[in-house]
Amino acid sequence: MMNPVYILGIESSCDDTSAAVVKDGILLSNVTASQAVHMAFGGVVPELASRAHQQNIVPVVSEALRQAGVDKSQLSAVAFTRGPGLMGSLLVGVSFAKGFARSLGIPLIDVNHLQAHVIANFVREPDDDGDQPEYPFLCLLVSGGNSQIIKVNAYNNMEVLGQTIDDAAGEAIDKCSKVMGLGYPGGPIIDKLARQGNPHAFTFNKPHIEGYNVSFSGLKTSFLYSLRDWIQEDPDFIEHHKNDLAASLERTVVEILMDKLRKVAKDTRIKQVALAGGVSANNGLRNAFKEHAERFGWKIFIPKFRFTTDNAAMIATTGYFKYLDHDFCSIDLPAYSRVTL
Repeated sequence: MMNPVYILGIESSCDDTSAAVVKDGILLSNVTASQAVHMAFGGVVPELASRAHQQNIVPVVSEALRQAGVDKSQLSAVAFTRGPGLMGSLLVGVSFAKGFARSLGIPLIDVNHLQAHVIANFVREPDDDGDQPEYPFLCLLVSGGNSQIIKVNAYNNMEVLGQTIDDAAGEAIDKCSKVMGLGYPGGPIIDKLARQGNPHAFTFNKPHIEGYNVSFSGLKTSFLYSLRDWIQEDPDFIEHHKNDLAASLERTVVEILMDKLRKVAKDTRIKQVALAGGVSANNGLRNAFKEHAERFGWKIFIPKFRFTTDNAAMIATTGYFKYLDHDFCSIDLPAYSRVTL
């Protein structure tokens, strides 16, 4: 009988320190420490993020092992986010993973953060029914830093068919939230307000980009100038129309993304369509996915909320697939801040 494969996953690409343990591809634990320190600054401060990771990494890993009921001596390999992300934050996770794996004499597995977001659709918990996408499938990856439409041929073979040519969807929402004075991060705030608003109250510019690419800078500018004009007429305009503004902004972002995804699905004739990344927690986007599934006969896959934002479960799961292929990395590989799929 073969020994079980235990993978420890470590994620530290931005402001969440996370560790997870999988056994033979089944998730046993997923522990995340978030950093509240950035809220006062309206965005992530890289220097503060890396210091918080240094404080959090040992207790988070220790707790993940404890919750999994696994001793470090049982681990088969350590998987870690190598990039992309904030360099200071990545270095904490990468350095810890290297030292930990070296001390245990086990292999290291480097994971691309964006690839792992797609693989979040394969995270399995003990009570799951096992329904997962079949290759090839399409994946709409939307996060604070990325908006991409990806054709996934295998866990390690992904083609970007379309992407944003400027701002990511999450970035545009955060910036519009900031202009409205709603705080950071803007995504969850806009999502909550949009539930109570009229999505057709206001119209904002939707750019026309050739092919499968998208753009959000025009929407952001249109939102900013419209607000400026409305505030001149009514200084309390934002307060009076907060819910409708949020709902209209969300509808426009979702329409821009879904228009292109529909086009790709039609042209590739692929009916299996998945969602991934932090913005996939957005209710408007999830609802649009469900509507499209009914209208166009798509089979859709949406990760559970806790696997949409940055988490180590997706790192450990990707690491497990790479482990089965003996796809290990050497200890001298550096972290990288920018990269695509």
